[in-house]
Amino acid sequence: MTGKSELSFRLAVREDCAAILQALKLLAHSIGVGERCQSTLQDLETHGFGDRPQFTVMLAEIDSNMAGMCLYFPMFSTWLGKPGLYIQDIYVHEGFRNAKIGEKLMRHVSRLGREEGYAYLRLTVDEGNEGGARFYSNHGFIRSDDEYIYKLIGPAFDAFCDA
Repeated sequence: MTGKSELSFRLAVREDCAAILQALKLLAHSIGVGERCQSTLQDLETHGFGDRPQFTVMLAEIDSNMAGMCLYFPMFSTWLGKPGLYIQDIYVHEGFRNAKIGEKLMRHVSRLGREEGYAYLRLTVDEGNEGGARFYSNHGFIRSDDEYIYKLIGPAFDAFCDA
C-alpha cells in the first residue's frame, strides 16, 4: 500500500462473484485444503445475489483493486437473546498483507453490524490455521471450549432427510 493509496470498503455486487470465488479458492489453498472449496460462480451468484441472498460480502479495495473480502451472514443466539454476525470467510490478497487490511475489514463489518443491531461476531478457524487463530486471539476473540461443531453434509445429509 503506497502513501497515496486509500483503503475503501464496499458491498460486493453480482459482478464481483468471479473475484470472490478466486479469493475463496486462494484461501482454501493457503491453508492446505484447496479441494474443500467446491463453490462455483453460479453458486455465489444464486445464493449471494439471487432472490434470497444467504450472505453478504464486504470488499476492501485499494486503487479500485480488491485487496480483501469478508463473507458473512446473520445468526441468532437463543442463549444471548441477541442477533450476531457469522464470519464465514475473510481473505486478504498476498500483495496487500501486512497493512492491517484484514483487521480494518473486520472492524468495518463489525461497526456496520452494530449499527444494524447485531451484538456479536462468531467464526470458526480451520484446523491447522494457526496464523488465523493467532490473528483472532490477538484481536480479542476467545476460543469456545464449551461446544463442538458437528456437520451433516453430502450423502449423509440426504440420507438423514430421506429417512
